[in-house]
This record gives sequence, C-alpha cells and structure tokens, in this order.
Amino acid sequence: MPDASDMELLQDFDRRGSEDAFAALVQRHVNLVYSVAYRHVGIAAHAEEITQAVFIILARKAASLRPDTILEGWLHETTRLTALSFLRGERRRQFREQEAYMQSTLQESTGDAVWQQLSPLLDEAMSRLGKKDRDAVILRFFREKSVREVAAALHVNEAAAQRRVLRALEKLHRFFNRHGISSTTAIIAGAISANAVQAAPVALAKSVTAVAIAKGAAASISTLTLIKGALKIMAWTKAKTAIVVSACVLLTAGTTTITVKEIQEHRTQPWQINEGEITAFQLNQPPQVRILPSKFHEHAEAIGGKMVGTGLSAEEVIAAAYCGSFSSARVISHADLPARKYDYIATLPGRQTVNEKALQEEIRRKFGVVGKTEIRTADVLLLKVKFTNAPGLKLNTGGAWPKQGSGIEPITSGFFRGFNEPIIGLIAHFENRANVPVIDGTGLTNLFDFDLNCTDSDLKTHDWDKVNQALDPLGLELVSTNMPIEMLVVEKAK
Repeated sequence: MPDASDMELLQDFDRRGSEDAFAALVQRHVNLVYSVAYRHVGIAAHAEEITQAVFIILARKAASLRPDTILEGWLHETTRLTALSFLRGERRRQFREQEAYMQSTLQESTGDAVWQQLSPLLDEAMSRLGKKDRDAVILRFFREKSVREVAAALHVNEAAAQRRVLRALEKLHRFFNRHGISSTTAIIAGAISANAVQAAPVALAKSVTAVAIAKGAAASISTLTLIKGALKIMAWTKAKTAIVVSACVLLTAGTTTITVKEIQEHRTQPWQINEGEITAFQLNQPPQVRILPSKFHEHAEAIGGKMVGTGLSAEEVIAAAYCGSFSSARVISHADLPARKYDYIATLPGRQTVNEKALQEEIRRKFGVVGKTEIRTADVLLLKVKFTNAPGLKLNTGGAWPKQGSGIEPITSGFFRGFNEPIIGLIAHFENRANVPVIDGTGLTNLFDFDLNCTDSDLKTHDWDKVNQALDPLGLELVSTNMPIEMLVVEKAK
C-alpha cells in the first residue's frame, strides 16, 4: 500500500471502503491541506476544522474524480475554496477580531522576509494558474518532487515538465511583482519549497480519517455548514469554467466573450465588506493593490500609509490615488469612465505615497487613464466667518464622545455632530457630499465641537439656503464664487 498511487488508494476506498487506503491518503497529504488552510485563517483550530472538511469532501467525491487527477492540485484548490467559505461565513467577525493575533503568528512562524511577503498571496497566486501549471508547481515545490517525477505524473517528458514549471514560476513572479513584491523566480521557488508545507498537529490525521471515512456523519454542525458552503463555491467554480468555455465558443462565432479575468473580478474578496466605516481588518490586509466592482455605499480611509475605499465611482477612486481624498469634486475627466461603483485597496508596505503610486498604476491598467494636476478657474463654495464667537462653534475641551479621536458623525437622518474637528474637516465633509470644491476662507485653526442640522440630501441637492441655515449657529456661511484652484485632469493613457 505505501507504493500505491493516490488514485489507486482513492479507488480502493471508493470500491471496497478501505479505511487503511483512506488513512494512507490523509497521512500523505494532511500537511499540505493544513498548511494551505493555515495560510488563509492563521489560527490552528480553524485550520484543523478546514482540513477535516476538505477530507470529508474528498471522501464524498472519491467516485467522481477522474483517474488522471493530480490529487495534490485538487486538494490545494479545494482547501482554498473551503477556507474562503469559512471566511465568508458567520465566523467572519470572530476572524476580524483575531486579526492582530493572526498577523503576529504568521510573522513568528518564519524569519524569512521573502516568505513573509509571499505567504499571504501565495494561494491566490496559485489559483490564477491553469490546472496543469498549478499541478506542476505543487508537485515540484510543495511536494518537492524531482522533475522526472513531475513529468511522470503529468504524462509528459522531462523537458516539457521543466518548461511548464518555469513558465508557471514566471507567472507567479509577475503576479507577485504586480502586488509590490520584487523578487526572482529562483527566490520564489526556494521560498515556496522551504515554507509552503508545514507539519500538521500530530493527532490531526487520525481524527480527520475517522470523521472523513464516515463522510461527515459524525462531524459538528459548524463543520457540516462549512462543507455545504465549500461545495457551493466548488459548484460555482465549475460552472464558471463552463461559462468561460461557452464564451470562447461564442467568440469563435463572432458574437461576444466573457474572460476568466472578468469573472474573477466579480468574486467578492474577504476585505470587501461594508459596516458603516472602513475597519482595521480591511486596513490590515496582506500587501496588495486592487480595484474591484462594488456592492456597497461609499466609505474610504487612509491610515498608516494603507488605503481602502468601498462603493466609490471611478472618478472618486482616481481622486483617492492622485489627491489623497475620495472626493471627485476637483476632477476634470477627458476620458470615458465606467459608470459603476468600485472598491479599492492598496496595502503595500511603506508610506502612503507608495500606495498612491501603486494605485495610480492599477488605475492606468484598469481604466486606461492617467491624471495630472493643473490650475483651473472653477465655480467653488467659499466657507467664511459670518460672525465671531458663535455659540454653536465651541472650542474642543476634551469632553465625552462616543468614540476616540475626532470626526463628523451622523447622529440622525437630519443631524450631524463634529467633535475635536478642524474646519478643514468640515470643508472635506461638505465637498465629499456636495461634490463641489469648497475653499477655506475662515482663517480658523483651532479644533471645534459642533452640532450641524444639515442632511446629506441638502448637500447633494445643493440646497445652499438650508445648508447656510444650519451653519448660522456656527457663525459660518457658504458663498458661491469663481476662482483659480488646483484640479486633477484625467486623460487617456498614451
């Protein structure tokens, strides 16, 4: 039995119910499955549950796997999809709360700086490879097979196997490079070989085997729920492949096409959440730069050099990259931009300028445009002091507030409250909501507390009478004028 191939063991289990055959499979591959799961969730207990779910799925699907299946590749992809199901499930909030622990655990697991950069992105990078390329990389570097063994598994000669491995490595290199990780294919290969598979807990193989052989009959409710979600994702992935194949046929007929990339870009990522504000979980995502279709309302944040925004127009994403603000009020576009909403993330290490530059490059790639600042004469709103010592504009004294720091918070549908906020914060609030440039003409430099009886609707419909009525208790007013200001001009990339 130790000399039997994976598919021989699986067939033995399927036809005769051989527990020894399945136990041998688990023992052979449990480290691979556990390692992929752990990279996604970063918590040992969760990785163990995902590992158990994957082998239950394997037991259930034993009869349907093709004889030429490379089981390592199948297990890698199934583990990735099961982990995604886990992250999208009811326990996502718990996962966010433990993010800091996960990051520290990951960094403690290896001293290799390159691996620390590659690890959070590795399994997604692998998912972007074709099946044969992915199988070749897993066999060569995850399982540390020789080129001869890879060739035998793929039913090609050694030269063809070596070419496939090298091409796949180059694809991984390009993926990592796009996400801000500069390295070589040799270093990537070495890092994967040294770190991609770690030892699973000693007792895990035994417990997984016992539950999987029964095809999940004794599994917990949470594990069964996880399996159900994973199987749905797997079914969608299979259907997605069929859609792509059908689209290629349509292209041949001269009609239309759907690309894999377009379908993948509609897949929701773990950071694409919207809970009324940008969360620490989103800002602490692994290094990446992306712009993806959105389902959410607008929110954006830039903290510690990292940038995340949800539910924004293409112009607002461009403004965030070039101006540091997601307001499109100061954007002049000479290019046709998509009308839909987008989410963006830029979490590369370094200063915010690093992420802004990376986001600009992603904008160039995705929308085919670039931006440059110019002085243009434009219609603006000038915020001025109407009268001094207004009772509604109070110097901040460090009083009680429902949250730390500063900000402008919606209290009711018709009521905003500012706390420990500079006037420029009030201006940014107006400009973002009204989508009109607002200029500070107050000369006020202190931090203030204030109540503002002004709605988003008033600002978005440009009902300046209502807005000025709300500003009157603060001793402020907005005046329409025309003046030269710095604007961002967006043009087609050459």
